[in-house]
Amino acid sequence: MKTISVLVALMLLAVTQSAVAQELQPRRWTHLPVGANFFGIGSAYSDKKISVDPAIELEGVEAEVYTTVMRYVRVLDLFGKSGRVDVIVPYSSARWEGELEGQPASTRRRGFGDPSVRLAINLLGSPAQRGEEFRRFKVSTIVGASMELTVPVGDYNRDRLINLGSNRWVVKSQLGVTRTWSNWSAEVTGSAWFYGDNDKFARDSTLERDSLYGVQGHLIYEFKPGLWTSLSAAYGAGGQTKIDGVKSGDRVGKRLLAASFGLPLNSKQGMVLTYLRGDTDKDTGSDDNTYLLAYSIMWGGD
Repeated sequence: MKTISVLVALMLLAVTQSAVAQELQPRRWTHLPVGANFFGIGSAYSDKKISVDPAIELEGVEAEVYTTVMRYVRVLDLFGKSGRVDVIVPYSSARWEGELEGQPASTRRRGFGDPSVRLAINLLGSPAQRGEEFRRFKVSTIVGASMELTVPVGDYNRDRLINLGSNRWVVKSQLGVTRTWSNWSAEVTGSAWFYGDNDKFARDSTLERDSLYGVQGHLIYEFKPGLWTSLSAAYGAGGQTKIDGVKSGDRVGKRLLAASFGLPLNSKQGMVLTYLRGDTDKDTGSDDNTYLLAYSIMWGGD
């Protein structure tokens, strides 16, 4: 039981992807032309320093995670409003290491995480447009909403406590506001995650997770179309887990800061470079540094 409790603590605190960190993305509600398609691929490296309860004999835990994310976006006309559908597929290679009861211990994982599908609509300030009509339109305020479904088909082994897939459905809802003036934009987005149960955790146990809530903000400056920079911040709290009905005590808040820089390669292609720093507001949790380089190409929408 002691070994199981140690591994559960490691699994809960050293998750490959932080839900809040994944969502610290500026320009989420940008006005886009109907019919446009985007394909993007990004590569991220994260180093994590993990702290657990001192009663658990686990020290010096660190993790290195390499993640590649592929994303396809299609811009839609949804009842006269600009909408979009996103399909996101992650692939990760990760290593965790530390000292368990004074002895070196490590584990590795490599494979696909759980993919997700997101449907979003800009409810205010972003009509469905394309071509010349789209290019003439001046955006001031946009209000958007979205729903995202994460599908539990990523790599998962019920005999392992650390997995890249989660073996549970996740539904995420968002509501966001963007205000643009001159070359500046400000965005604020609220998010809520709702988790299904994993009934194959540690072979025969059931892992439950409470809802997680987060808010993020971005300040963006656009030098010219495609060339921009942003500063971002986010905070998320909740998400306490239970194993067979017993609370784990892992409810913590997560703070994140990020800086991004967007560079156009031409009128249809661009790159984004991001640095993200995350930490928890308790003594237990993980402190993270993440570096991301992403490429995207656009076609259609004329």
